[in-house]
Amino acid sequence: MSSQSPARTPCPCGRSDRREIPIPYLQCCGRYLDDFAQTPAPDAESLMRSRYTAFVREQAPYLLATWHASTRPGSIDFEEGVKWLGLEVRARSVLDADHAEVEFVARRRSSAGVASRLHERSRFMREDDGALSRWYYVDGDLN
Repeated sequence: MSSQSPARTPCPCGRSDRREIPIPYLQCCGRYLDDFAQTPAPDAESLMRSRYTAFVREQAPYLLATWHASTRPGSIDFEEGVKWLGLEVRARSVLDADHAEVEFVARRRSSAGVASRLHERSRFMREDDGALSRWYYVDGDLN
């Protein structure tokens, strides 16, 4: 059992500050997952990281809400027993004010103990959502 308080628990996305100290969940992705209505991810990389964290925490409503309507599935099923092991952001590129791409590698282990990597170049789109501007995951190419 971890001796860290929930307020200091490192975010699953692995983001760290300038001193390479892991940023706590509540200050990192937690603010987007826990307050989706009022706190949208400010850029495509932050959205991608928060979506990884949502997969780790099996928060399907957040994943669906941040998936662009043009490509959103009807539901999300989580593979039982998967343990997400880490995220590496390899590249990020802003294509224009409303389009961006993020390349990442996410590592996981199945319930049978088999390790695998998900290497994807994801596409994101920003749209106005009422008074807020939000980034959405559109799709991605697996490498």
